[in-house]
Amino acid sequence: METVPVIGAGLAGSEAALQLAEAGFRVVLHEMRPIVPTAAHETENAAELVCSNSMGSNLPDRPAGVLQEELRILNCQLLPIAHANSVPAGAALAVDRDAFGKAVTAALEAHPNIELRRGEVLEVPESGPCIIASGPLTSESLAASIQRLTGEEHLAFFDAIAPVVLADSVDRSIVFEAERWGNGDPDYLNIPLNKEEYKAFVDALLAAEKHELKGFEAEDPRAKQFFERCLPIEIIAARGFESLRFGPMRPVGLDDPRTGRWPRAVIQLRRENTLGTLYNMVGFQTNLKYGAQEALLRSLPGMQNAEFARLGSMHRNTFLDSPKLLTVNLEFREREGLFFAGQITGMEGYLGNIGSGLVAGRNLVRRLQGKLPEPLPRETLLGALTHHISEAPIKDFQPMKAHFGLLPPLVPPRKKDERRPAYAARSAARMEEFRHNQTPEMATPAPSRDHADHL
Repeated sequence: METVPVIGAGLAGSEAALQLAEAGFRVVLHEMRPIVPTAAHETENAAELVCSNSMGSNLPDRPAGVLQEELRILNCQLLPIAHANSVPAGAALAVDRDAFGKAVTAALEAHPNIELRRGEVLEVPESGPCIIASGPLTSESLAASIQRLTGEEHLAFFDAIAPVVLADSVDRSIVFEAERWGNGDPDYLNIPLNKEEYKAFVDALLAAEKHELKGFEAEDPRAKQFFERCLPIEIIAARGFESLRFGPMRPVGLDDPRTGRWPRAVIQLRRENTLGTLYNMVGFQTNLKYGAQEALLRSLPGMQNAEFARLGSMHRNTFLDSPKLLTVNLEFREREGLFFAGQITGMEGYLGNIGSGLVAGRNLVRRLQGKLPEPLPRETLLGALTHHISEAPIKDFQPMKAHFGLLPPLVPPRKKDERRPAYAARSAARMEEFRHNQTPEMATPAPSRDHADHL
């Protein structure tokens, strides 16, 4: 029987291993903890939650609730464990993180088709099927191996994230479409600031509460080089009152339709997805605390009702340039049977990472059964997320979590208060249809070369 290595026993790797094992394949699930610890993990448990213990809303018309329903339809293995180890949290699915990690570990160790093998994997296997779900704290050796495989420029070590705003939440009577100097198509939205508005923004930015980098992030020598290349806006502002106007808020070549003149400063918004429903705030990576960040950004002209798919942050995070490297099925474009899953793909959020393991696991099962991988429908949140990370058109790819802004527009359009239930209903219907139309499972494949024992 085929034996498949899965590298990393986080949420994604644990889900992928269980998907493969349930389909009848032997799995060696590699986890370097506790032999090689990380600066963020505290236990040796699989699927350890290192930040919040909340997996998001249980409400059926919220992104997390929709993702839960999609995962349930696809027979997710970790979701029932999460519910079995939940704690009271109002309308959210929160878990006892220690109990959850122990329960996932027990499920992996009890499965007859899974070997949970402790120890560091130093290199990507040279051949054969494999899923790499090593997470944002991938070890130095494995990260170097992934760099050799993917190309030096296609693996990032520090994450400088700018906020992303929903296009339809921006006031278009103030925020205008334009390309600098009027050249080409008006692919950017532009937030104009006059002299008084610019001063108020800079003053508020400098006074806003900021996150401190964690010790292992601040001490990593790669951080200094990365942050100097991609400075937070608050650091730029601290270098001089006019510095933002000569940096990411440069107004030259952009006429404000209301005045016919260049504004004092401009914040440009660039398309984040092919549908044009999400826009990235260009050059606005920041380390402001989320509450302060939202308040500051909503104080900008035309942004008073802004809704954010993602807020800015800066932290240690190893991730791939997925649009260049991965297919919509999370398979490496240059090697059939090699899949990536979890945060290393740029998929954020606990449920999204579980979903990425499910997608990679199911599609590797199909490869091993002699079938082609099958992309999830775009109208589902998990499908929209996998399409986004494989097709994002932006120059500098950044991680993204599941959000309604990734979904294709509803047909016919709905009023704002009707959209979430409509998205949820369409998602469930399309995922049920997808599951129903999938070809029947083949019988367990014939024995073939063991790919895991040499790791």
